[in-house]
Amino acid sequence: MNNFKYRNPTKILFGKGQIENLSTEIPANSKILMLYGGGSIMKNGIYEEVKKTLSEYEVVEFGGIPANPEYSVLLEALKIIKDENITYLLAVGGGSVIDGTKFLSAAALYEGETPWDLLTNKKPVTEGMPFATVLTLPATGSEMNSGSVITRAETQEKLAFGGPGMFPQFSILDPEVIKSIPQRQLANGIADAFTHVMEQYMTYPIGGKLQDRFAESIMQTLIETAPEIMKDPTNYEAASNFMWSCTMALNGLIQQGVPGDWAIHSMGHELTAMYGIDHARTLAILAGNHYRYNFETKKEKLAQYAERVWNITDGTLEEKAHAGIDKTDEFFKSLGIDIRLSDYTKDYTGTGTAVAKRFTERGWEGLGEHKSLKPSDAQKIIEMSY
Repeated sequence: MNNFKYRNPTKILFGKGQIENLSTEIPANSKILMLYGGGSIMKNGIYEEVKKTLSEYEVVEFGGIPANPEYSVLLEALKIIKDENITYLLAVGGGSVIDGTKFLSAAALYEGETPWDLLTNKKPVTEGMPFATVLTLPATGSEMNSGSVITRAETQEKLAFGGPGMFPQFSILDPEVIKSIPQRQLANGIADAFTHVMEQYMTYPIGGKLQDRFAESIMQTLIETAPEIMKDPTNYEAASNFMWSCTMALNGLIQQGVPGDWAIHSMGHELTAMYGIDHARTLAILAGNHYRYNFETKKEKLAQYAERVWNITDGTLEEKAHAGIDKTDEFFKSLGIDIRLSDYTKDYTGTGTAVAKRFTERGWEGLGEHKSLKPSDAQKIIEMSY
């Protein structure tokens, strides 16, 4: 197992009725910018609940953060932060709203000329404006980690940044919010969380037995819970397990001391930037073929995954490993997710070449756990996924 340092300062308030604790967690006299997305919180009662709890605070609102948090939109919110002398940010939404809020937290204190540099300079952000979250859509784990991904439409870029200053001070996780989430977004959340775990798990054995079993238990829970939550989002027990699994999938715990891959995400971000495909669905498009292409370096973990997560015990190591990949594809399809790029766009020809060119221009010459996946390899994986 590798050496590691682990600290997660985010306080979690989990369960029914936790929104009412906002007023005891946010410092008195804070001037709050409340950020949200397309308006679903107006329909499911969350908006009214949050506003009621914050009635003693001065609250400015900014809505309309899109599903892939857009840089130009966030710059509008940044202007409000500075013009209104905001002192505290509150994200009420899913991963996109939270990611956007993290960017604003960093940008509010950034002294450089262009806030986009936060995403291109690759320097960890050590300080930001304090912020908290009310999670309305489980998927990304952004409510308990220090990472963020931002889209810039004018350049068709989707880039990540983060650092120790980007943890939420606290996050409210009320599973009851799930009952109003559409089926497509539920499926996306399950697939996103599942792939997050695989990116940290599907590498090579390094003796992290506890981390492996943490990861396997999250995947098993998602597999078990998926049909329950898709059938009945009002099932509180299923909703609780789904929500907590999504958070645990990417709060940093299972990645400690073990190698990580993240090439699927790097490629998937490009598909979203180029075609607007839901983030989780880009991961489902690429995951199986990524493992097939890198089979020799991943087959031991693939076989372990097949045995422990899917109960596949017959066959050679290679046969079990291949079966594990097939089971993964089947799982995504069981959620109603198409796993070919051609299912989402007719303009897929040349996508692999375009992504390889982008990676080369950025100097991304070695992705994956071995830093050996070159732009030409990414091109081939994407082409396998047409």
